[in-house]
Amino acid sequence: MTHLPTRSGRRWALLSLIALGTWQTAAAQKQAAADGNIVAIFGQQKIETTDEGEVFHRFRDGLLLPGGVGGGTLYNGQDMIAWLYATDRFRTPAAGDSIGYVYPTQREAVMAYQSNVERKTAANRHSMANRLPAWVWSPIAADSTGRFRSPQMRSAYLYTAYDSPDSRIALLETTGGTRTYINGEPHEGDHYDFGYTLTPIRLREGLNEFIYTPGRFGRVESKLVVPKKPVMFTRRDMTLPDLIEGENEPKWAAVRVVNATEKALQKLSIRATLFAPDGEQLGQPLEYRTDDVMPLAVRKLKFRLPATGKPLRNGPVDARLELLRDGEQVDTMTIALRQVSPAIHHERTFVSRIDGSVQYYSVAPALRTDPGDTAARAFVLTVHGASVEARNQARAYKQKEWANIVAPTNRRPFGFNWEEWGRIDALEVLAEARRIFKTDPSRIYLTGHSMGGHGTWYLGTTYPSLFAAIAPCAGYPDIAGYGSGRGDAAHRRSPLFEPFERAASAGRVMTLSRNLKQSGVYVHHGSADRVVPPEQAHIMREELGRFHTDFCYHEYPGGEHWFGDASVDWPPLFDFLSRHTIPADSLVDEIDFYTASPGVSSRDYWLTVEQQESPYRFTRVEVRREGDTAIRVSAAENAALLTFDLPALGMKTERTTLVFDADGQQLSVPTSRRAVVAYREGQWRVADSVDRRQKYAGRYGGFKQAFDNRMVFVYSTVGTPEECAGWRAKARFDAETFYYRGNGSVDVIPDYAYEVAKYPHRNVILYGNYDNNYVWSRLLKNCPIQVRNGGISMGGRLYKGDDLGAYFVYPHPDYPDALIGVVTATGVPGMRATMPNNYISGITGFPDLMVFRADMLKNGLAAVETAGFFDNDWLLDGKDLITR
Repeated sequence: MTHLPTRSGRRWALLSLIALGTWQTAAAQKQAAADGNIVAIFGQQKIETTDEGEVFHRFRDGLLLPGGVGGGTLYNGQDMIAWLYATDRFRTPAAGDSIGYVYPTQREAVMAYQSNVERKTAANRHSMANRLPAWVWSPIAADSTGRFRSPQMRSAYLYTAYDSPDSRIALLETTGGTRTYINGEPHEGDHYDFGYTLTPIRLREGLNEFIYTPGRFGRVESKLVVPKKPVMFTRRDMTLPDLIEGENEPKWAAVRVVNATEKALQKLSIRATLFAPDGEQLGQPLEYRTDDVMPLAVRKLKFRLPATGKPLRNGPVDARLELLRDGEQVDTMTIALRQVSPAIHHERTFVSRIDGSVQYYSVAPALRTDPGDTAARAFVLTVHGASVEARNQARAYKQKEWANIVAPTNRRPFGFNWEEWGRIDALEVLAEARRIFKTDPSRIYLTGHSMGGHGTWYLGTTYPSLFAAIAPCAGYPDIAGYGSGRGDAAHRRSPLFEPFERAASAGRVMTLSRNLKQSGVYVHHGSADRVVPPEQAHIMREELGRFHTDFCYHEYPGGEHWFGDASVDWPPLFDFLSRHTIPADSLVDEIDFYTASPGVSSRDYWLTVEQQESPYRFTRVEVRREGDTAIRVSAAENAALLTFDLPALGMKTERTTLVFDADGQQLSVPTSRRAVVAYREGQWRVADSVDRRQKYAGRYGGFKQAFDNRMVFVYSTVGTPEECAGWRAKARFDAETFYYRGNGSVDVIPDYAYEVAKYPHRNVILYGNYDNNYVWSRLLKNCPIQVRNGGISMGGRLYKGDDLGAYFVYPHPDYPDALIGVVTATGVPGMRATMPNNYISGITGFPDLMVFRADMLKNGLAAVETAGFFDNDWLLDGKDLITR
């Protein structure tokens, strides 16, 4: 459903929300806009029923603790409840109790989520919002719907308890909180209020305590469920494709399986059989050996859907799924699918390289009036806004004759702000969809709305040679600047903030904006937008005006944040895109490339930055081809290793000269292969190849980069019972978080099950230390950081105590394309201090390494011992480390 442009913004919003399948009342839209709540403006689609068992307890009485988690966007390591648990200070609360502790004085309000109104209030220096609230437990009761609601809950912890008559396994179903501490053990919550979260737990006999950290909407609902089966399917949050007419290959899909037992589920298969609505079997059943599920966990498992055997059939299809273990049926259910024409809007799936999970994308395919027309089409990648599903994003566009329009998911309707794993998802979908749809490689474009407008600015500046033109709609350029209410003003006063800020530098669009001069830019914004004010577009209009010669700015008169499909499907915008093409490498004579990290963005046409002199500081390389005889490098700021794809230039001479203006050097190189040049000891030198034992673009660093490349989580089993249980819980919590925030599915295994040959070329996340994780000595024996019970040695320094925790990244010793991410500690207090996993976020900055005390959870950066980066040899020379 689409509409012609109109100045009636409210009618536009209402009609298009109906078209998107996310209808919301005008009053709700108005309130969402007033609150500055991007994620609420399109409404939510929430699971409302419990089909996995019988509810035996609903939490109705609780206590609120105003104060919440510490503020910060790029760094946000403070969590008072986690600190109380880590340091054994937590005591069962009663109404009126004070915990007796506060965060260090901050100049900004401590809020997990803030509306525009709250931000304005906090900006008043005399406002009470600028003072830390009293850390006192206050009673709260659930309303008639069973939900705890309070404006304070967006910045307060909620405590509930259950007195169990015996020890038993149950499912905790909770919505609203960001994470849940269950008897001190962390689990992922449901801060987007999807209703996805089911947590298998063992209740202990007697008192069981549940603490929910602040969520996005100021409400929490929680209940305990007796599982109807110890192992079963759940219908919540499936990832399903459309079956496509004329395509006979199997399709990937994924469904969640609940393991409410204390044993790992192995040797699992899922068998899928298709049926017509009248019961006729379609095609042949297809069985797929799927992944394992760790004890007391819910995991999303991939499987294959067979073809229907009737390529021309159109309409609904039922799929009967059987969960098999060693060939025996454990559970079964039937799900609804559809087989559709490839000529209409539809959904496709693929397996992601990040974690091996199944992801989907949506397509508005190019119109073809002639069945024999197989000509290549243009490709438009459109990135959605917060809370918008990819399928709804694609359906906001009318189909075009000249272009396929493809919407990736960012891993979720909210996802990662199109940074980090959202960035990778966009690139994966671009590659996968180009494999399916015949594409003119010179006509690839990028657009998006709201958070997707930010994604357009971000992806466009990060990958300038991928897109002929970009068109951000209702977008903000930089999440750190836009989300000022959650900023880092307090942290910036500490010298130790610098490595965290550097580690997030790939998201600084303004610094990278000069990359945009290689592409056309069309800026589209509503003049009455109160969610992302047009001032955000004015910032980029002013910036582009300083250097860009090919951009267009359009402000829709009276347009609110969403004024109908024309908010994205604006004809002049598409006309602008269609006039631009990507030149072949051989036609590109000048490159002026900025990057924050080769690990994020390394290539611009025929130039690649492989190494920096100082990691995650901005690098600029400016080069100009002078015929076939020379390539002039007029700037190489913070560059240590460069490659030039000379064969792509089609030079007619056997050799060419690289001229480095700043150093007065000239290097003669053959044109028949890539030229590799390294900056060493003040001189540029020709190298035979990129040394992949060092840092290079394919394996660079930043701790978060380890959470990629089919990573496997490996937890320790050879420590004390408390250590083993703690590290297993931490690995499970990280897997739960990656599932919830990123639609992920991670292999989580004990250390004795890890074999290098069994997980080739895959990243490893290791939980534990030298003394309690079996694989530490195998994977990290040459690492300059060694962690044992009682102390950490690194770079000639020794840190002592059982309260130390650390995160760091290091190269895999066997595979030059794989990394080891390490979550480690020197004792139980330090282990508990690692529990908050703020690294699974698209915004936060995490350098190569950080060492901290448990007090970091309360005192923030004041309790970080050291943080920074390895050098290019993966050694610690100290120049990029900051130590307290």
